[in-house]
Amino acid sequence: MIWHSEPISEVIRELDASTERGLTAGEADKRISQFGPNQLSQTKGITIFQRFIEQLKDFMVIILMIAAAISLITTIISGENEWIEPIVIVAIVIINAALGVFQESKAEAALEALKSMAAPSAKVIRDAITKVIPASELVPGDIIILESGDYIPADGRLIEVASFRSEESALTGESIPVEKIIDGEPIPDIAGIGDRLNMVYAGCSVAYGHGKAIVTETGMNTEMGKIATMLESADSTETPLKIKLAHLGKTLGIVALIICGIIFVVGLIQGPAVDQTYADKILELFMTSISLAVAAIPEGLPAIVTVVLALGVQRMVKSNAIIRKLPAVETLGSASVICSDKTGTLTQNRMTLVKLFDGQNIIDLTEEKISQNGEMLLKLGAMCCDGRVEIQNGNVVHFGDPTETGIVAAAMKYNNLSKNELDNIYPRLGELPFDSDRKLMTTINMIDGKIFSITKGAPDILISRCSQGNFAKALEANDTMGNEALRVLGVAIKQLDEAPSNPTSEALEYDLNFVGLVGMIDPPRPEVIDAVALCHKAGIRTVMITGDHIATATAIANQIGIMTPEYRSVSGAELSKMSNEELFENIEQIAVYARVSPEDKIRIVNAWKDKGHVVAMTGDGVNDAPALKAADIGCAMGITGTDVAKGAAAMTLTDDNFATIVTAVKEGRGIYDNIKKSVHFLLSCNLGEIISVFFGMLIFGASPLIAVQLLWINLVTDSAPALALGMEPVEHDVMDRKPRNKNESFFAHGMGFTAAWQGVMFGVITLVAYALGRYHFSDNDAIYGNTMAFAVLAFSQIVHSFNTRSNHSLFKVGFFSNVYMLFAFCLSTALMLIALLTPLRSVFELVALNSTEWLEIILLSLTPLVIGELIKLGNWIKRK
Repeated sequence: MIWHSEPISEVIRELDASTERGLTAGEADKRISQFGPNQLSQTKGITIFQRFIEQLKDFMVIILMIAAAISLITTIISGENEWIEPIVIVAIVIINAALGVFQESKAEAALEALKSMAAPSAKVIRDAITKVIPASELVPGDIIILESGDYIPADGRLIEVASFRSEESALTGESIPVEKIIDGEPIPDIAGIGDRLNMVYAGCSVAYGHGKAIVTETGMNTEMGKIATMLESADSTETPLKIKLAHLGKTLGIVALIICGIIFVVGLIQGPAVDQTYADKILELFMTSISLAVAAIPEGLPAIVTVVLALGVQRMVKSNAIIRKLPAVETLGSASVICSDKTGTLTQNRMTLVKLFDGQNIIDLTEEKISQNGEMLLKLGAMCCDGRVEIQNGNVVHFGDPTETGIVAAAMKYNNLSKNELDNIYPRLGELPFDSDRKLMTTINMIDGKIFSITKGAPDILISRCSQGNFAKALEANDTMGNEALRVLGVAIKQLDEAPSNPTSEALEYDLNFVGLVGMIDPPRPEVIDAVALCHKAGIRTVMITGDHIATATAIANQIGIMTPEYRSVSGAELSKMSNEELFENIEQIAVYARVSPEDKIRIVNAWKDKGHVVAMTGDGVNDAPALKAADIGCAMGITGTDVAKGAAAMTLTDDNFATIVTAVKEGRGIYDNIKKSVHFLLSCNLGEIISVFFGMLIFGASPLIAVQLLWINLVTDSAPALALGMEPVEHDVMDRKPRNKNESFFAHGMGFTAAWQGVMFGVITLVAYALGRYHFSDNDAIYGNTMAFAVLAFSQIVHSFNTRSNHSLFKVGFFSNVYMLFAFCLSTALMLIALLTPLRSVFELVALNSTEWLEIILLSLTPLVIGELIKLGNWIKRK
């Protein structure tokens, strides 16, 4: 049964319940056996050890373990004490896995937070007696009593209400309490949660008044339970970076093994040297091939990526963004669509009075000076409110109904009187509380020695009860402000001879003197307009998804630049009539979704993902949590956000500021650039090592580098510069580009070609150095050639790290703009000089070099920098 659209008599009959006596204890026991306890189900979590093992299943980690095994075999076969490489690789694996476990230990916190939102107890009628029972014992058919301040323990259909309002922001995202009714116009089957005015929902609360409801759903069948189910079933999607790294690891592993196999076969075909046996030759080839395989696979890349992401997380904390999952930093950089909640995310989550009608004219408070009549209107309106506004530690804090606090805040601003001061100067003598039938509220106040009743409420009803005022202009002003999606209230007064002891609507709310109208809205955050514009400039589409009414949502979207002439708004009812195929076809034409359900939000996110976009979803309510988890990256609000939303999201904005997302996107793009620079650097260097060995074997019949030299270069000259590249400052033009396609390869935009020719360049200068050392500076002595090749390959790679810092000239970027690169340069250079200049050279089978040989090494090592700068100059001239 669709509980909200059926007559209440049918609901009671279907649930076989008595509204007066409630259920019997025996019937309640039967139903709890049938429906189960009124609580969210718990899924078995995985242990820390299981999480650790899951981390080790990553393909790059498997490659690292293979590399460690190969390095260990090489060390054992050679009989030399070279344990550094396998120890470092294993350490990298353990550190990576530990970081992954730490980051993901809170991954399922959303469900736990949902459980904490359950009401601990409920007031229920059983056997004609009102009693308090644990909320978990509620069953469908129970009659529950709800009072102001209560958490609602289960979903239910209202059967009695008295000025009843429910705060449903947890499910709808809207902060204004919803006025509830029992009877009225039939509610359509497809109505959204915010439009089901005769229902209450678990996890929400009673903001005002009191009432009774018959429980319709409990446990996992409640709307809150459906969200819990979606959170359990929503897949946490693989990030683009993780997919690319896994693909890169597979590709490099396969290519390296093939090349090493070829080198081994070529060496066997060439046969042993004159003073070598076949056994010695095979052992040498085996060690060289395996060492080259270890060198060719960038085993430091996962650690470098982890460190770069972790440092990015630290920088983002300073920019008010907390990252829960490391890869989310990079994912933000590739975001092409941001689906944003409205209330509290794009807007201030505070009703603000922006226009008023003072009886003669509409005054725009954002532009015009308020009139005396306007000041009196605000003063009277504030006197007829129960909400209050206080200044605490320099911050404005609102207490009570947001509509009332909006009026009180305006009166405080323009009359310089707080609510307490107004109540002291104009004491309240009596009141008629707001009633959903009258749609009015009245207070009786002493004003300058005279007694007045002040009435505020729905303009059309209020005006119909007035006998004095410019009604034609007032109705026109009401229409004008209503068309601007403002929430409009009227204010009127009536002088009394005395304060009635038993005030009634007939005595106080007729024959009124109309004073004016106030129009308010939850306004956009001031910084959001620029943030949306910057997103547009960066090629990022911003979409509004809200539980608010379509007129209000569209008005805000127009103000902040989300809604433009080519786009349209869609309500939840319209969306529910669309098939997934129709939504897929129309998704790019829709900018605003209003009155949507949690299921709708997931459909919208998935439709954009099916279009090939990387989707970021922002939100703060429980209703946002499933979509936050389903999106490529979920961004929860830190101040107004629920624990459920934060648990489901990958990122939390501590200032609840949409503009912070733009900073996060910029940081994410910079981090991806830096990771790509590290990959570029490692690939070009490793390719240079492969080419040097491969063609050295073909041309000279011997490898220019022996196993221990390859391993040292791989350990010393790759890691530190690659890590320093990951710490480059974000480039100034990073937000001038369109988002990259999530399927874009690391090798896109010419990076693969660039790394290839740079690898060839390293191979050529290394082979030149080997030839000079072996044939020019010595009489066919291979050890001289090895020493020259070793020095040139290592130093040219260190110099090349400066080349890789930017596509712009190093002279424009600045040699000293990345101090980490300078440190890496000094560290790598120092370690190389220790190997070349100290007695340790014997471990690496090197010889001492003279000044002429060192000059050749310096000139050859600077070649990559000179060539790189010349190419950048050519590209700059071409762009100009």
